Amino acid sequence: MGKQHNKIVKRSRRKQYLKRKKEQVKASVVRKPAATAKKVTAKKATKKTAAKKAAKKVAKKAVKKTAAKKTAKKAAKKAAKTEEPKNDAE
Repeated sequence: MGKQHNKIVKRSRRKQYLKRKKEQVKASVVRKPAATAKKVTAKKATKKTAAKKAAKKVAKKAVKKTAAKKTAKKAAKKAAKTEEPKNDAE
């Protein structure tokens, strides 16, 4: 007895499922142009971030060079100061 009923229920569920799927397809077709626009802006954004990263690297290298120069100067001054008293004592 239940088999006939199951068949009818399955058919109605299948119809509802197919209806939902068709609606999803229609909705996704409408969304595609917006998605492509987002991809283009995302590509531009990645180019900008890459440029910013490159600029940061250059800035960091410059800072490291100047810091190295400053420490070298300080070390040279300290060395000169420590050498002078030794010469005076002798």
